[in-house]
Amino acid sequence: MNDHPIIEQNFQDKNFSGQKLPSIEYDSCTFTNCNFTEADISVVTFLECTFIDCNFTKVMMKQTAFRDECVFENCKLLGANFSSCNDFMFSATFKGCMLDYASFHGFQLKNTKFIDCKLLETDFAEAIISGSEFKNCDLTKTIFEQTNAEKVDFSTAFNYTINPEINMLKGAIFSKTNLQGLLYKYQLVFK
Repeated sequence: MNDHPIIEQNFQDKNFSGQKLPSIEYDSCTFTNCNFTEADISVVTFLECTFIDCNFTKVMMKQTAFRDECVFENCKLLGANFSSCNDFMFSATFKGCMLDYASFHGFQLKNTKFIDCKLLETDFAEAIISGSEFKNCDLTKTIFEQTNAEKVDFSTAFNYTINPEINMLKGAIFSKTNLQGLLYKYQLVFK
């Protein structure tokens, strides 16, 4: 078994579907149009890796580490359970990704950027997302309960419902046009 790190390699159109990746380190690698559907990438470490147009539907990620700013661009991460990942030094940016039904429940992902992403029913309950940014993101039915969202930028996010009474929102940024997402529980009418 090769336990040496894989450094600066490009993986194009690879099908890892249903496979178990070896528990090694990938450093500065790029994965383009790769299929990780139902793959097991548990105990794998990704350092400064980029994933472009990859499919991570139903991937298993127990103790998987994403560090040194991993970037996901136009990836499909349906039902991805990040809450089972290693959150030590977690560092990632999501651009144009579909994160529907993903879970970050109880996870620590400070200063994470979500740009032009769709997060339908994504679970951030009990997570620490302080300092993160949701730029032009659709947060329809996204779950925020006991979430530390201090200093999070929601100013261009839309379709969110966040109860300020059960979440930490000190210093969070919202746009005036989307305030109904904070006041939904009061059943107010906005015109």
